[in-house]
Amino acid sequence: MSDQEPSESAKRALGTQLKELRRDTNLSGVELARRCGWHKTKVSKIEHGAQIPTEDDIRAWATACGVEGQIPELIAVSREIEQMWTDYKRWHRPGIKRLQFQAMDLYAKTKLLRAYESLFIPGFLQTVEYAKAQFTIHAKLHGLPLDDVEEAAQNRMVRKRFLGTGAPIFSFLLEASALTNNTGGVEVMSGQLDHLLEVMKLQYVSIGIIPQGRVRSLYPGEGFYLFDESLLKQEFWSGAFQTSRPENISHFVRVFAALRDQAVFGTAARSEIEAARSRLQGT
Repeated sequence: MSDQEPSESAKRALGTQLKELRRDTNLSGVELARRCGWHKTKVSKIEHGAQIPTEDDIRAWATACGVEGQIPELIAVSREIEQMWTDYKRWHRPGIKRLQFQAMDLYAKTKLLRAYESLFIPGFLQTVEYAKAQFTIHAKLHGLPLDDVEEAAQNRMVRKRFLGTGAPIFSFLLEASALTNNTGGVEVMSGQLDHLLEVMKLQYVSIGIIPQGRVRSLYPGEGFYLFDESLLKQEFWSGAFQTSRPENISHFVRVFAALRDQAVFGTAARSEIEAARSRLQGT
């Protein structure tokens, strides 16, 4: 996972939008700052995404540019940017044990959940042993109590009650590399691969594997979860990102479709899992 915050691009996009409003009104940055009663450097910082405008800043900006009618839309964009990124220090405040229950209502109301992972097995498909190994790595990375790992892994298993019910329907895409990134040791991985084979038999669950060495029409990328066409979630080294912006959702719907075109399913997917097992046992 990379360490770049995706919300940074959204901040710059808002700054660019405000800059265009200023230019459309033929206002210089200095004149806009004067009308708003700001230091002249504030306009530049906002336009370059270095400073997030407050809601009062947005109102003053739009008023100075004579576009008061755009204030509600601009404020809505600003509010979403604030909610896009959660650093792990803040995200971990409830503890990793309780975090496993936070999205249960979201899962329950989702009709179609699409998930792509390139590095590891998605939480919905994990065995408790794999989850413990993953949480141990995560806890050590972020300085969290190792005593919470066992309960966090057990709590993660609760979400698996949604699998096979049709509420939601699940569509998983995994890079073959996610099957061989050795998390917890060969025995843990062997059990995890066995579990994948069992889950593949469930109704309303689709698991596709993108084979290694396949000529790519779209390169591998960060894992993501799509909840219907209303919410996108991603996790990175330093925090979690989410957005409901339609343009972002539609982009990732296209990404998922392109990745799915490269995946294999059914017998071919099971063969990829067995090939991964052979590679792991050979290490």
